[in-house]
This record gives sequence, C-alpha cells and structure tokens, in this order.
Amino acid sequence: MPELPEVEAVCQKLRRDALGALILRARMLRKRNRALEARVRGRRIRAIERRAKNVLIHLDGDWSLRVHLRMTGNLYVIADARHLPATARAWFELEGHSGLIFDDPRALGVIEIHRTDDLAALLGNLGPEPLSRAFTAETFVSRARQSSTPAKVYLMNQEKVAGLGNIYAAEALHRARIHPARAMNRISSRKLTALHGEIVAVLRHAVKSACRAYSGPGSYNSEENFPVAVYGREGLPCPVCGRGVQRIRQAGRSTYYCPGCQR
Repeated sequence: MPELPEVEAVCQKLRRDALGALILRARMLRKRNRALEARVRGRRIRAIERRAKNVLIHLDGDWSLRVHLRMTGNLYVIADARHLPATARAWFELEGHSGLIFDDPRALGVIEIHRTDDLAALLGNLGPEPLSRAFTAETFVSRARQSSTPAKVYLMNQEKVAGLGNIYAAEALHRARIHPARAMNRISSRKLTALHGEIVAVLRHAVKSACRAYSGPGSYNSEENFPVAVYGREGLPCPVCGRGVQRIRQAGRSTYYCPGCQR
C-alpha cells in the first residue's frame, strides 16, 4: 500500500507532468460519476499537494479532486490518453492529448470532487504532518504521554500522526528501540523524543528514495535504497543485534520487531 513517502513521490511527479494543464474531458470508467466528469471539464490544474495519504488536485473555479490510492492505486501521466492501461479506473485528457490516469487494479481507491474550501473540514480529523513544523517533539511527547494505546497502534492512528503507515512506523520504533506493544504512557519522555526524531528521519530518507525510484505499488526499482531493518523480515537476523525478527498481530495488521533491540 502506498504510504506517505510513496504518495509524496506521486505528487511530485504529477507537479512535474500535469501542473498547469487544462483538462479537456474526463471519464470515470468503473463507476460512472457524471457530476465529476462535468465539473472538471475545461478546468486547469492549479496546484497539487499531499495531505496525509491523500492526493489533492486543485482546479480553478474552487474545485478540487481528492484521491486516496488505497492498496493498489497510482496516478500518473501518459503521453497519449488513448493508450489506457486495462486497470485504469479514471482518465483525464489533458491539452496536447496526454492523459492523467488513475490506475487502480483492485478498484479500492477513492476519487472525489469537492469545493476547495470544504477540504479543511473534510480532512480536519487528521493529525499533524510528520514532516511539517507543526510536528514538534514537545507536542508529540505531550500527546503520547496521555495515551495507553500500544506504540505501533498509536503511530498508525491518522489522528495522531498523519500519513504514517505500517512500514515506516515499524522501522521508526526499531530505530528508537521501543517494543511495538508497549503503551505510549509507559515509555519515557527521553525515548518518546527519540521516537519523534526517528519518525522524521525515516520518512525523510524514504521520501528521497521514493521520489527517485517509485513507479507504483508492488513494483520495485533497483534505485530504491530505503533499508528496512525489520519490516517483512520475519525470521531473518536483525542487522543491529543479530536476533531473529519476529511478527505479531496488532489491530489486524502484521507488526515486525526485534526482541533483542526493542523492549
């Protein structure tokens, strides 16, 4: 599933390939939405931004597309809008006959149109962006100390940290040497401060890697160089202490951790 770094990479590529383009026409292919098709026609793409794992495409006339990629979605521009992939869920023909494609093999993603001014309320329950100035160590520690939620589950809560997903939450906890099942209010302020720093460091590294090489969910490019220590490595040796990485279930998701490093 695309997480914050991958969604940021999608946004950066869209800014390069679609910013300022005029939408000539649009078509929702799997679930017809004539209102969306009509509202985007003839509008120019004015800005593209990310909020948590949402791609926001702002159009002139105070309209915005909100796209959530979910498990298998991707957004990209192709040179000729007529050459659609079989898994396209929606396409937007741009001037010059290029196409902005919402590719979604499992049709789990979300694409909606909203008044731009309504987005703040729609996304108002999201927590601070972990790569923004609003995500301070002081605020993070203060809020975390009030919660008895297990550390990994807490980090996955989008109301606590916007956009942080399974992979990078596990890696940040490993770097901070915190057991994923430990309650947040049982972790020292010193370790929580360290965790804050590791979240930022992990995401910055992952964003650079994703922007350099990400091409879509489930794909791999040799230029990607984010080194996972625990995620997806059950039974393999921890690169720090050599103990075998273990996996547990938390809130219906797999959590990977090192029993030697994380206590």
